[in-house]
Amino acid sequence: MTIERGRFAPTPSGALHVGSARTALASALAAWRNGGRWALRVEDLDVVRSSTRPIEAMYEDLAWIGLAWDEGPGADEPHRPYRQSARAGLYREALDVLRARGLVYPCGCSRKEVEAASQAPHGAEPVYPGTCRGRDPDDVVRDAAARGRAAAWRFRVDRSRGDVTVSDLVAGRYTQDVARAVGDFVVARADGVAAYQFAVVVDDITMEVTEVVRGDDLLASTPRQVLLYEAFGAAPPRWMHLPLVLGADGERLAKRLGAMGLRELRERGHRPERLRASLLASLGVSDDGGSLRGLARRFDPAAVPRTSPRWDVTREILDAS
Repeated sequence: MTIERGRFAPTPSGALHVGSARTALASALAAWRNGGRWALRVEDLDVVRSSTRPIEAMYEDLAWIGLAWDEGPGADEPHRPYRQSARAGLYREALDVLRARGLVYPCGCSRKEVEAASQAPHGAEPVYPGTCRGRDPDDVVRDAAARGRAAAWRFRVDRSRGDVTVSDLVAGRYTQDVARAVGDFVVARADGVAAYQFAVVVDDITMEVTEVVRGDDLLASTPRQVLLYEAFGAAPPRWMHLPLVLGADGERLAKRLGAMGLRELRERGHRPERLRASLLASLGVSDDGGSLRGLARRFDPAAVPRTSPRWDVTREILDAS
């Protein structure tokens, strides 16, 4: 029997802020509402920004608002390890599977070369023109080495596929023609590190994740992940992309300088019960003071507002109106 399993997979690049806490809470509620398990995975592939201290601080922040994960660091670890930096071997094996099936190919193009050749509007994600798609793989690797660089690996998107549709429990239907929107996308960077799109799919498949809750800034990348699920012969999870929390100025909280973290709230004497109630209300759940697992039964993705709540720093509450 399939075990329902959700996960929270933050990048430890800074303090856990209110928006991240809201996503963590929503992912836990989504997993527990059907009696499932909630996992914590640390997406620390970027070893330059990631360090041990932010990870430990993140554990403390989650515990402060009453969240305890069923699987992950310090808990049950049936799919260990739960830090991406320790899963490089799994990514290499998965890449070998796609390589054997002819679904990926090496690419020696630099980011600047791709941007220069792209026909995408200014500011949009560049569309890879397929420069290395039809070349001999050995020639690509040799030419890249001659220029002092290694080759990246790109997923070969079926150009006849057309639209990929994602049925999201909060955002609704989202459709994208991946070939036209981004083209063949990177799954392994030139430095040998797995790209986000690739690593997150491999992790969610091997960890048997059935439901993914995250910010709607990642919705546009989801069709690429659907193609990877299909390439591995795996069923995609249910998706739930939440509107991002904004600051009072309307800017994304995650990108604002000085966005208040949970540690700062604690230091200012903010009560976790008050923040929990505010977070729950922004997700359409009334807090009666009971356990989060009990409240999870009231959580309905269809009741989550489709507008972004704003963090009122003066009153220290989420305004979902």
